[in-house]
Amino acid sequence: MLDSSWQWACAYAAAVCIGLSKTGFGGVGMVAVLLMAQVMPPRESTGAVLPLLIVADIFAVYTFRRFTVWRHLVKMLPPAVLGIVSGWLLMPHISARFFGPLIGWMVLALVVLTVAQKLSGRLSASAAEHPSIAWPLGWTAGVTTMLANAAGAVMTVYLLACRLPKYEFVGTAAWFFFIVNVIKVPFSASLGLINGPSLWLNFLLIPGIAVGVVAGRFLLGKINQQAFEWLMIVFSLAGGLRLILAG
Repeated sequence: MLDSSWQWACAYAAAVCIGLSKTGFGGVGMVAVLLMAQVMPPRESTGAVLPLLIVADIFAVYTFRRFTVWRHLVKMLPPAVLGIVSGWLLMPHISARFFGPLIGWMVLALVVLTVAQKLSGRLSASAAEHPSIAWPLGWTAGVTTMLANAAGAVMTVYLLACRLPKYEFVGTAAWFFFIVNVIKVPFSASLGLINGPSLWLNFLLIPGIAVGVVAGRFLLGKINQQAFEWLMIVFSLAGGLRLILAG
């Protein structure tokens, strides 16, 4: 359990950021990961964050349940599950700090592709439907979410490639992360990352998640589609750079 008011403040700020991240402002989720890593060891913080993410996912799925685009979701889930299993097998043998920079460079490359898509209508129309795009991005999202709860940037790039309106973007991402995070629970528990004290901490932080979801839902309604897409690109860029620098 946390020992100081500073640690509790960081934990509640992380919970608010998680709530915000589930309403479309995905890059804020990277801030939550950083904050939780300040109050407990990084490996243990991964287990502490996972139940918080699931609670926030439930809020998001309920709030945006009418906007899910299932055809894109179905494409990403099979490779994501394979990625989760791969990450689980890798976790005892590889440091997330070593893996992080590699994923960061991949995210930066994908951001460049996303910007190119926005500037080229023909590329934009073909990329999302290309059969090769979902599997590598889905697998990468599964591995990164298992190792470091850091798949937001990868999923953001995929959904931007699909050119979804902002509410469909958020609704589809909500279901994706809810499903993959629930799948991750037995894997994380088997590694000892989820336990009684961590679950009690999760329970105490639920109000922070609710505040973040409500604030994010309000902000999403105030931002236009173009601004939303560029904001997601900036968040993905920041997330990729964070993974690189953390290594």
